[in-house]
Amino acid sequence: MRNITIYHGSQNIIEKPEFGLGKKHNDFGLGFYCTQNEELAKEWAVSYLKDGFLNKYTLDLDYLKVLNLNTPEYSILNWIAILLEHRLFSIKTPIARRAKQYIIDNYSINVNAYDVIIGYRADDSYFDYAESFVNNEITIDQLAKAMQLGKLGEQIVLKSQYAFANLKFEGFEIAEKAEYYSAKVLRDETAKQQYLEILDEEDDGLTIRDITRGDIKNDDSRIPRNIPN
Repeated sequence: MRNITIYHGSQNIIEKPEFGLGKKHNDFGLGFYCTQNEELAKEWAVSYLKDGFLNKYTLDLDYLKVLNLNTPEYSILNWIAILLEHRLFSIKTPIARRAKQYIIDNYSINVNAYDVIIGYRADDSYFDYAESFVNNEITIDQLAKAMQLGKLGEQIVLKSQYAFANLKFEGFEIAEKAEYYSAKVLRDETAKQQYLEILDEEDDGLTIRDITRGDIKNDDSRIPRNIPN
């Protein structure tokens, strides 16, 4: 049995997560979003006003079909393509409209064919970086560097009924807003400052316009691979 421990930060205690619930506009669509990082889950659990709950589970991965986007097999554009199909992007220009379609056509992966997805978590700041790339405002190398900021790590998303059936609740603990909300804010502010420093650096990497005009595919060595931080 290949078990991993995962955590879900929430305003609620969730002993039995239900398949089919959630928000369709999350990063990877409907699913139950978790992480293996206990401290991050506590940050995600709290709000400015309320404490939250750290829900702990074990997940048996035996016989589950897992898509791990954070392996060298996949590039950062595979992740962007999945976001474009699920999240609501601000598409500002004709370049961005063509970019969206090009990325989906050439880099998309059917996440619904898998039981579990592992990949970056696009919180608000990170989603802004992805949106800036699609709108031709930053290069793919700048995007790849930005995705390492703040050390948000990986999220693990249960997508199928079979995955939910292999999940076991192990208990919960309280995440206190006094500690973890300030930690979340500091992480975000630090990442934003580091992002501005990245923008100040000289960069001759590929923009999305370069990628679409050059018909650049996933096997091109100039496309950064997804490596977890």
